[in-house]
Amino acid sequence: MDISKLRAQATPFLWGAAVGAIALAIVGFNWGGWVTGGTAERLASGRADAAIVSALTPICVAQFQKGDDAQAKLAALKEIKGWEQGDYVGKGGWATMPGSTAEPNRDVATACAEQLNKLVL
Repeated sequence: MDISKLRAQATPFLWGAAVGAIALAIVGFNWGGWVTGGTAERLASGRADAAIVSALTPICVAQFQKGDDAQAKLAALKEIKGWEQGDYVGKGGWATMPGSTAEPNRDVATACAEQLNKLVL
């Protein structure tokens, strides 16, 4: 085996492997659905937050409906416009889950206000 021929044959192979690896990475990340660990963590966190909001919103609506003078409070909520509706629900305590001492989740309060707006007086 001649070492000089081996080196001459290996150089194009190594260049081809390097270019192929770079092309594979570009195609994989752009069109193949590959993501980095940070992106996967961010996507998972977003999905978890959305699941929490969808699970807790019905509890918020139920707490609102069984509260004292729910009809009048619903009418007051519908008179408020925009982002202030979520604040109204949060300050009313309906977005705070039973047994919790934490601050109400703003996303839950906003989703709860949206659901309450769909209710008929």
